[in-house]
Amino acid sequence: MKTKNNRSGIIISSIVCLLPIILSVVVYNDLPEQIAIQWSAGENPQNFVPKAIAAFGIPLLLAVLNIFTKVRANNDPKKASISRITQLLMLWVIPVASLIIVPVALFISMGAMIPISMIVPLLAGIVFIVYGNYLPKNRQNYGIGYKIPWTLHSADNWNKTHRLAGFLWILGGVIMIVQAFAIFENAIWLTLSALIVVMVVFIPIIYSYALYRNTSDDKQNIDKNITE
Repeated sequence: MKTKNNRSGIIISSIVCLLPIILSVVVYNDLPEQIAIQWSAGENPQNFVPKAIAAFGIPLLLAVLNIFTKVRANNDPKKASISRITQLLMLWVIPVASLIIVPVALFISMGAMIPISMIVPLLAGIVFIVYGNYLPKNRQNYGIGYKIPWTLHSADNWNKTHRLAGFLWILGGVIMIVQAFAIFENAIWLTLSALIVVMVVFIPIIYSYALYRNTSDDKQNIDKNITE
């Protein structure tokens, strides 16, 4: 039964990823030859792709990415250690992103005045806050979280690292939401974005390693004292 439900979840979520293609077919002839897929803080388009890639390629790419992440998660031997809310987030974050990002990019290319620099960080901030809230609730597993040697080696290291990481993800989400509503120069916007990357990627890894080193040093001292 679980296997059938997992397959149904993959199929349904992948279909949702592909739904923007319906819009793409309807408006394809009205699209410009090049469509922006990245914007600066001032709503200025920066990177462009051919309209066929934006209209059809991106939904297909997101569907493939969705299938890959779901299959990988469903085959995790420790899947039961992942909280239910985290599993739901993993199931729907890519499909929802496809439903929002692809149509927004297409409508903007046709002249619609949509505040993309507000929408993207706002949605990302909400995801970060929800993910950060439930990140510490996940026990050791191979599918989600900081799957590094020191966290997988020790349950205590995993729990402490993910408690810190959960706080940092929530803080990063708050910063993103502030970015969505505040008007920053590009330099400040990029600095805040870099700060978020450092917070959610590097600090938990460094902290996990420090915990491992402290635990190893303590163990060596205890063993040395016992030997003496």
